[in-house]
Formats: sequence, C-alpha cells, structure tokens
Amino acid sequence: SSKIRNLEVQSADDVAVLEDCIDFSSTRTISKTEEKLEKEGLPVCVDDDVIPSVGNEIGPEAQIRFLKAKLRVMQEELDSVVCECRKKDDENQNLKSQLKNMEEENTRLQRTISMQRSQTEKYKILSQEANKKSEGLQQEVTALVKVLH
Repeated sequence: SSKIRNLEVQSADDVAVLEDCIDFSSTRTISKTEEKLEKEGLPVCVDDDVIPSVGNEIGPEAQIRFLKAKLRVMQEELDSVVCECRKKDDENQNLKSQLKNMEEENTRLQRTISMQRSQTEKYKILSQEANKKSEGLQQEVTALVKVLH
C-alpha cells in the first residue's frame, strides 16, 4: 500500500523551509551558509551566474530579494524531487512485496510440481505392475483355454 506523506513547510523571512526531508535540512544549510558569509564576507566570483549581469546594477536589498526568490524556486524543486523519491520508494516497496509474493507462489508451485511428479512415478510403477499381472493372467487364460479344448 502506498503511503502518502505530507510535507511540512514553514515560512521564515518569506522563504519556505522544508522540514520533513530525507537526510537533508535546508534550514541547517542556510544557517551554515549565512555564518560563512558573516565570517568571510561575500565571495568574489567573476563568472557567477546566480545573479545575472543586471545584478551589478541593482542594490543589495534587491539582490537579496532575488536570491530569496531563487531559493524559494530551488526549494520547490527540491520538494518535488523529494516527493518523487518518496513515490519511487513506495513503488519499490510495493514491487519488493510483489516479488516476495511471487517467490512464495513459485516455491509453492515447485512443491506442487514435485509432489505431482512423485505421484506420476508412483502411478507409472503401479501401471507397469498391473500390466505385468494382466499379461500373466492373459497367459493363464490362454493356457486354460488350450487345456479345455
């Protein structure tokens, strides 16, 4: 059975933060990044494509709003990927369960086949014995018919 999991999202400074995630905490990652920026300042990146070339012409507050919007989009994409991963995990669990059931069914059918083969062998032996007995009785009948004539 497929489990539907709800994602808990809370808002912090207009940024959605994913709370329920597999081995990932965006809050922790953001905090670490902010601490690093406070200690080291903004990194100097000549070919930084996070903020387009227009970014040099806008102020720091606009850059922050832009980055927060970009972060929101990335978090939504992450939520989508996490949701897809969970669906795949549920599908994998379902398929594992089906595989286990099929293996059990296969084992059961193999036992049934084995029992039927042994019964077939038993009936072949009984048939051969009955044929021998029938041949013997037929020879007796033929001998008795000759004696009577």
